[in-house]
Amino acid sequence: MSRSPHPAVIELHGVHKTYRLGAHVVPALQGIDLSVQRGELLALTGPSGSGKSTILNLCGLIDTPDSGQIVLGGREVNGLNEVQRTLLRRDALGFVFQSFNLVPVMTVAENVDYPLFIAGVPAAERRERVAAQLAAVGLLEHAQHRPDALSGGQRQRVAIARALVKRPRLVIADEPTASLDSHTANQVLELMRELGHAEGAAFVIATHDSRLTNRCDRVLALLDGRLQ
Repeated sequence: MSRSPHPAVIELHGVHKTYRLGAHVVPALQGIDLSVQRGELLALTGPSGSGKSTILNLCGLIDTPDSGQIVLGGREVNGLNEVQRTLLRRDALGFVFQSFNLVPVMTVAENVDYPLFIAGVPAAERRERVAAQLAAVGLLEHAQHRPDALSGGQRQRVAIARALVKRPRLVIADEPTASLDSHTANQVLELMRELGHAEGAAFVIATHDSRLTNRCDRVLALLDGRLQ
């Protein structure tokens, strides 16, 4: 795909990360260099323990590297304190999970609205943006339903709407199609592609699902904490 003249959404430079399991030191990432552009869907593949989740946690500012540099939207994030990281995560990142992570006592509209409410967006603007995002994922007529009234595919579309409603630079997706049948998975993937490209959000997606990797702009394989 053509490269944007804008800075990469996120860059990892020489990133290392280890974990301790009792007396053992486990090298999760061993010198990762990675750059993701606006509107790009990047799939990370590899066996369990290869480092996919660690990269997601680093890109999502949930974890910090032992060494190396992470740059989000042109801003180095290594030196940020926890409050700064939380605010940047709130404002610049969206998350989509295999298990949807919707709040069951909230309606569809309330689930999508919640990130905007937390960010202090005025109520009138929130209503407008929530309606537009639900329309984009084809669920406006379900706005007042609870998640348990929806199918798995519909819940994942709500999760995508929630991730994108705050117009993030980057969406972190962890196995977003693993619990979906093939027809529904294809619908969700096409929606992610359309919205990612239309809104300029980059997606970093950890997956074992070949249905997904076939539709991404780029696929990178991880093995033992290294990009192959």
